[in-house]
Amino acid sequence: MNKPTYTSQAASTTGVELVPYHCKHDAILHTFYLPEDQRQFTGMPDEMLALAKQDPHRHPVVITAAGRPVGFFILYDGDELAGYTNASEALLLRAFSIHYADQGQGYAKHGLLQLPQYISKHFPNVREVVLGVNAHNLPAQKLYLTCGFQDEGNTRMGSHGLQHILKMSLYR
Repeated sequence: MNKPTYTSQAASTTGVELVPYHCKHDAILHTFYLPEDQRQFTGMPDEMLALAKQDPHRHPVVITAAGRPVGFFILYDGDELAGYTNASEALLLRAFSIHYADQGQGYAKHGLLQLPQYISKHFPNVREVVLGVNAHNLPAQKLYLTCGFQDEGNTRMGSHGLQHILKMSLYR
């Protein structure tokens, strides 16, 4: 699948927002596509939403550009968080993805840069966000580190191999 060509106006990252998932996003989220080399590292929105509907610890978040969903992730506050951090006031960022047709436009970066403000508003007691990124997923590692996550050298075994545990401290 080829990525469409965008004009400079369409590529603008103004109007990028993080918003809580709403069923009005379903029509677009269910069309998200990732090639297998990316899909192996993340969960697709339709699969993750099905899990979130059964688990109150999974909080779906949509990245929108001019109101249109372009990305998706889960903020998780359940028992599995203990495998990533000892902090009690933490969230685990999971299943981060940008729809393939929308990649390369800066949406991931602009969405992640808004994460501290989003968490402050929706999860005011949270002091850090952690995530596990596959050791072979170098583009994702670079993105997360550029957006304020830190690699303190902690790792864990994930379902697809070694993961680096990255942390973003939220000082307020």
